[in-house]
Amino acid sequence: MHPPGADTVLIRYGEIGVKSSQLQQRLEQLLQQNLTSVLRASGIPDVIRRERTRLYVETTPERIQSVTETVTQVPGVVSASQAVRTDATLAAIKAKLVETAAEAIDTGTFAVRARRAGEKAVHPFTSTELERNGGAAVIEALQEQEHTPTVDLEQPDTTLFIECREDDAYVFLDKRAGPGGLPVGSQEPMVALLSGGIDSPVAAWSVMKRGCPVYPVYIDLGEYGGVDHRTRALETAERLSEFAPNWHHPVRVVPGGPGITRIVEETDSLRMAVLRRFMFRIAELIAEDVGAVGIVTGESIGQKSSQTSAMLSVTSEVTTLPLIRPLVTLDKTEIVDKAKAIGTYRDSTISAGCNRVAPDRPATKPSLSVVCDAEPDDIAELAREAVANARLVNAEEFMRA
Repeated sequence: MHPPGADTVLIRYGEIGVKSSQLQQRLEQLLQQNLTSVLRASGIPDVIRRERTRLYVETTPERIQSVTETVTQVPGVVSASQAVRTDATLAAIKAKLVETAAEAIDTGTFAVRARRAGEKAVHPFTSTELERNGGAAVIEALQEQEHTPTVDLEQPDTTLFIECREDDAYVFLDKRAGPGGLPVGSQEPMVALLSGGIDSPVAAWSVMKRGCPVYPVYIDLGEYGGVDHRTRALETAERLSEFAPNWHHPVRVVPGGPGITRIVEETDSLRMAVLRRFMFRIAELIAEDVGAVGIVTGESIGQKSSQTSAMLSVTSEVTTLPLIRPLVTLDKTEIVDKAKAIGTYRDSTISAGCNRVAPDRPATKPSLSVVCDAEPDDIAELAREAVANARLVNAEEFMRA
């Protein structure tokens, strides 16, 4: 719900505000750029105005809902509010407050919460005085109703918010949560392995939320994969790009089939460990090429035979880059819930393909030396050949990739 005539979306951030002044300014500018990019990609031409500790989208009542839904998907945004702007005077604020209350309050209790920025020399009233005067104005204006609203400062049915800046004031009714975190581009990039399953897009989104652009990589499993797996991986990569279109990178589709066929032919119970290490070799080569500083995977402890704590240790050893596993302690239900929330979930029984590679009795805690001995002698060369034959796939061509 928003005030009548709502024409501004207030955007708040969190961690940015505790950085040094110089860094804070840079991060604010970056978040502003990312928000502008997302709005433009959604066909929204509105202007984003930046003041210290706040960003504002000046829009129209007709677009207020779509703007709010769009900006609250962007990493770095903690919350947003649909507000109506007015002059920063007590009379103007009270008038907008009464107008909003008339629309928002039917029965029940209410409270007024105010935040005033600036010294009292700028505004001849405090936040507390705004709340008291605003609440009294609402009661006086609505006392002719059949049910005159009463104030409840503990658990009000309706809360009327006021944010008063130096030159303008804003009245709004709620705060819609965003993902929080840091703006994409504030950290160095990562290579994100996308399998076509539920987990890996959530892992990629998690590092984007912490400011890292991602280079999405899909390793085609050859005869052990399929077009459905690839299509899902590319679709989720496209969805991830919508959170920061200005940091979008095409998907690298790597033909891993020849190497995977060799692994299947030459290994048995250790196959999954060797396969994961093969994938990490590929990811490391791509990271070196694009300047990424780590590899992101959707692994979770114990979820599969290849994800036991012992296996994670063995597979991690193959690369000198950090292996980032944002989901490592999450249950599957938590991962599914997050995938649904960010729009990458597919309610499908299509597997990512690795189950067709897995042996009947996979090893779950092999030693590093045993796994290394089981790898094909030329596995490093197989990884290099796969990367050399990788294709960059853009969104417009992903369905025929």
